[in-house]
Amino acid sequence: MDPINRRIQVPAAGLALPLALLLAAGCASTTPRKAPPSAADLSALTVSAEVALKRGDCREASENYAKATAGPDVKLARRATEVALACEDLPAGWTAANRWRTLAPADREANALYAMVALKLYRLPEARSAIADYCRLDLQMGPQTPAPAGAGASPKANTPDRAVRGLADLVSLLLEETDPSAILAATSAVPEPIANAPRTLTLLGELALAAYDGPRAESYARRALEQDPKDLAAMRVLGRAYVLSGDAAQAIATARGAIAVDKVRGGLELAEILASLDRVEEAHQQLESLRGSGVPAAELDRRLALLAFQSGDLKEARQRFSALLASGEGSDAAQLYLADIAARDGDPERAIAEYRRLYDSTVALPARSRSAALLLNRKARAEALTLLDDYATEHPEDELALTLTKAHLLADHGEADAGLALLGAALERHPQHPSIEYDRAVILEQAGHVHESVTALEQLLTQRPDDPTIENALGYTLADHSLELPRAEGLIKRALTVMPDSPAALDSLGWVHFRRGDARGAAGMLERAYAIDHDAEIAAHWGEALWVSGEQGEARKVWAAALAREPDSRPLKATLARFIPDAH
Repeated sequence: MDPINRRIQVPAAGLALPLALLLAAGCASTTPRKAPPSAADLSALTVSAEVALKRGDCREASENYAKATAGPDVKLARRATEVALACEDLPAGWTAANRWRTLAPADREANALYAMVALKLYRLPEARSAIADYCRLDLQMGPQTPAPAGAGASPKANTPDRAVRGLADLVSLLLEETDPSAILAATSAVPEPIANAPRTLTLLGELALAAYDGPRAESYARRALEQDPKDLAAMRVLGRAYVLSGDAAQAIATARGAIAVDKVRGGLELAEILASLDRVEEAHQQLESLRGSGVPAAELDRRLALLAFQSGDLKEARQRFSALLASGEGSDAAQLYLADIAARDGDPERAIAEYRRLYDSTVALPARSRSAALLLNRKARAEALTLLDDYATEHPEDELALTLTKAHLLADHGEADAGLALLGAALERHPQHPSIEYDRAVILEQAGHVHESVTALEQLLTQRPDDPTIENALGYTLADHSLELPRAEGLIKRALTVMPDSPAALDSLGWVHFRRGDARGAAGMLERAYAIDHDAEIAAHWGEALWVSGEQGEARKVWAAALAREPDSRPLKATLARFIPDAH
């Protein structure tokens, strides 16, 4: 029985006395309410919070600050919210953000951070309310700059533009911390005239693309283009929406329309569209055709290097990234790609040496994480973990991200129990944190604890009903282990109503069909998922569906192309080992 639905059974004959006692207790509850904390109590809590913060006890600091917000001090409520968010203590953050917004309902920042915590907790109605209030406050504030002299504009003529910029800033902030599909759902309450401004429509279109909702992205783009048929940002959204839907002809036609408006920007967009459609050679030719058009040569070379890397042409990618660095036009990102190429080429020593040069750079976190993975491959466990621990000491703001990275690295290298122990300790520091709870469920499944993983995902779904990421994860886990296949399909289809073009959810739906014996039907869904995101695990599933359907030649082609892109993919290598044991 599902523990969430389990009920305590009480014999009927035993009901009378407990019920009488309960009623008596209710009638006798005439004691006065507990007095609110005094100013001295609140001050003590604040001091205690600061002391805890200095000694590194984030949870105690966050909880004491949250308790201290019971008073009327707005600045204290703000400080409590900021500390809780920095400490990733979401229960304390919710208490503090609620109090701050209650004390200062006209504070834009209070509404912004309240919306952030609400989205982290997947409280969409509360997030909608705060975002709507944030926008209304911008509309009430008037323009940042006066209208041009003699224009005859009213004092608030520029208000919508200011409010649209404010919404863009808010969305940018929220994207750093929360999921695009949740933000997209929460922006449905953006008031007029902000909601119909062209820049808002393209902003929401970009958000819909990030949330894998092609139909909504297309709708927003078309509404923006109705107001300005030459809006390049809207054309970009529209073209990419067509890519998500699989309409290559319309995607290319839209990009060519952008070229008619702006030859350079439209030309770059056409190259991006062609690359997204996996038409690599055409994308390469399009970029080369822009030489001499005003695009800096270094920018074209950077795009060509990235195109080669993404398509699996590591030789060309290495040459181009190396040339960029030699010319002084390279960056930390270019150096990181060179290290990645060395790792993919099977040269871990060179890769680690390349990563080491980036340990204190702008890409330090991915460089250290990838280097740690290579060190774990050669059993240098202590060195690998120290590499991450040292960075966490210097950058406490990244402590949670590093903990999650360490847990997955350990699980990937046969130490799932150690990874789970790390996540258990992290939950002590960051109670009820959905990212930790989600990753714990993933690693439980990886460790073979399937029923525990399913239970963990079920519990998350009760806390975050209708969260498409959780629905898809639970549906896929059930399907991958041939459990409750009809329910698995229902969960995944519900996720697809929110993110209809999600490659992960499309892959899950295809996998359900495969598990139900419909390999040919599964292959079509998996092909579409792979067209959106060239992920090696999706390729593994697609190839398997093709193989079982009798199309072994096509399966080999799919696997070979994916292997060129991601030669170290564990799911892909495991699938190849089952079907082509002698493959290298």
